[in-house]
Amino acid sequence: MAQMFSRGTFTQSFLIPKPVLTEENLPDQTGKVHLVTGGYTGLGKELTSILYRHNATIYVAGRSEDKAATAIADITAKNPESTGRLEFLHLDLSDLTTIKPAVDKFIANEKRLDVLVNNAGVMMCPKGSKGKQGHELQLVTNCLGPFLFTKGLVPILKETAITSPPGSVRVIWASSLVANLLSPTGGVKLGEDDAPQISSFQPTNYGQSKAANNFYAAEFSRRYGGDGILSVAFNPGNLATELQRHLDPVNLLTAKLINHPARFGAYTELYAGWSPDITVEDGGMFVIPWGRKGNDILRNDLRKAIEESKTDENSVPRRFWEWSDRETSQYA
Repeated sequence: MAQMFSRGTFTQSFLIPKPVLTEENLPDQTGKVHLVTGGYTGLGKELTSILYRHNATIYVAGRSEDKAATAIADITAKNPESTGRLEFLHLDLSDLTTIKPAVDKFIANEKRLDVLVNNAGVMMCPKGSKGKQGHELQLVTNCLGPFLFTKGLVPILKETAITSPPGSVRVIWASSLVANLLSPTGGVKLGEDDAPQISSFQPTNYGQSKAANNFYAAEFSRRYGGDGILSVAFNPGNLATELQRHLDPVNLLTAKLINHPARFGAYTELYAGWSPDITVEDGGMFVIPWGRKGNDILRNDLRKAIEESKTDENSVPRRFWEWSDRETSQYA
C-alpha cells in the first residue's frame, strides 16, 4: 500500500507529461453548451476561457454574480473573435435550496447540455464549518450539492446524447490526489444509516469528499452510461488557486512548493471532458494531470470498491449514492 501511495503521489505531482489537449488543438465548440461550476475563478475560469475562445456557450455557475461579471468581462475582452456566449447561473452548492432553481433556470434557457463540469469545491474548511442545511461543509459543497445538481440535469443530458456522437456528452467530477492520501479505508466510511461518518480531523473529511466523487463518477456511469452519457472523475493537479485559502501556514508553504499554474488544471479538465481518447467504455475512470488515464494508480481499496459496485448492491459506492439520493430528495 505504501509503495502504491508513493507511486501514485509522484505520478500525479512530478515529471508530468505535457498536456495533449489544450487551447491550441481543442476543436471548435460552436453550437455546444457547457456548464462549469465555479467557472469564474481559478482553473474554472481558465477552462471557461478556453471554451469561450473556441466559440462555446458556457454557463458559469456560482454564488457571486459580481465575481462572475468581472470574469466574464475579462474573458470576453481577451477573446474578441469568439462567437461564443457566457452566462452566469446562481448556484450555492452549500445550500441545497438553491440547486433546483438553478437547474430550472438552465433548462428554461437551453435545449442541450454537452458537458457538465463539477469543478467547484472547498478544501480544509475550519473545523465545525457547515452548509445551510447543517451538513459538514466539505461534504455538502463537494458532494451533495454537485450530486443534486447533476441529477437534476440528467434529463437534458439524455436528450443531448440522443443526437450527439457517442461519448461526447459528459459529466466530470472533481476528485483529488488526496482521495489516495487522506480518505479513510474504503474511501467513504459509512455509518449504520449509510451516512458518511464525519471525522474530527478535517483533512480526513476532505479526502473522503474527494474519494466520494470517484464513487459518484463510477455509479453515475453504471446508471446512465447506457443513455450515452460518459462520466469520469479527475484530479486536476496541485494548483495555485483560491481553494487553498483555508490551509495553515505550514501546509500552505508546502503546497506552494509543488503547485502549478491553474491553467494546467484546466488542461486536465479539458482532457476529461473533451478528449476523444476517452470513450464510452471508459466510464467511471480516473483522469490525472495534465490529461492521462489514471485508474492504475488509484488506491487499491478505492479501485476494489468501484469494481464491486458493478455487481454488488451493498457496495460502498452504491450505498453512498442511495444515501445521497435520500438526503437530497426533499430539495429535488
